[in-house]
Amino acid sequence: MQYEVKGTTMPVVECVLAAGETLQCQSGAMKYMDADVDMKTGVQGGLGGFVKRKMMGEKGFLNFYTASRNGSRVALGHTYPGKIVPIEVGSVDYICQRRAFLGGEATVDLDIAIQKRLGAGFFGGEGFIMQRLTGSGTAFLEIDGEVIEMTLMGGESIKVETGALAFMEATVNLDVQMVKGVSNFLFGGEGLFLTTLTGPGKVWLQTMSIQSLAGEIYPYLPIKKSS
Repeated sequence: MQYEVKGTTMPVVECVLAAGETLQCQSGAMKYMDADVDMKTGVQGGLGGFVKRKMMGEKGFLNFYTASRNGSRVALGHTYPGKIVPIEVGSVDYICQRRAFLGGEATVDLDIAIQKRLGAGFFGGEGFIMQRLTGSGTAFLEIDGEVIEMTLMGGESIKVETGALAFMEATVNLDVQMVKGVSNFLFGGEGLFLTTLTGPGKVWLQTMSIQSLAGEIYPYLPIKKSS
C-alpha cells in the first residue's frame, strides 16, 4: 500500500491499494474512494472485539475496503483539527490515546491497553483504557493539534501536561507525579499532576488535546436564555 497525507489542519490520507489489498478503518472515516473498491462493514473479533473498541473510545464496527485492481484509491479523513501520523507496526507495539486509531492495513491489530497504576489511570489524562497496536503493517493515527516526536534513552524522563501524550512505543513507561509547591499547582496553570514518560523508546506529543480545545472554545459559545 502506498499513501500520501494531504491537507493541513483537517487532513486526509489517500491510500493507493494493490488488487486484493484491504484497508480497515473506523466507521465514518472514509472521505472518498474509487468506484471499483468493495466496502464491507463488520465486527472484528466478535462481541468481545466490539466491546473492546467501545471501551477504547471507538465505534464498535470497522469498515473494510478491498481493491479490485491495482491503483484503487481510498481516502480517510481527520475528524477534528490535527494531524494524521503514519506508523509502521511490527518490530514494536504502540500504546495510543483513546480514539487515536484512524485506519490501517488489515494485518494491523487493535487491542485494549489497561493502565496498571492507579495514579496514571486517574490523573494521567489518558484514563485507564488506552489502545495497543500490534501485528504488522502501516497504521494511521489521529493527533490533536500539532505533533512533536521525541526519542528517550534508557532511564531518560520527560514531564508533560496531562493529555499531551498522543502515543508512544510500548517500551516507554508512563507514570504520574504531583506538581511540587503550593504556588505551582495553585497558580501555575498545569493542575495538580504531570505525566512522566521514561525511556527507552519514542513518544509523540500533541500540542492541544480535543478536550483542551473544547475548554478554550466553551466560554465563547452563546448561552440560550430560558424564557
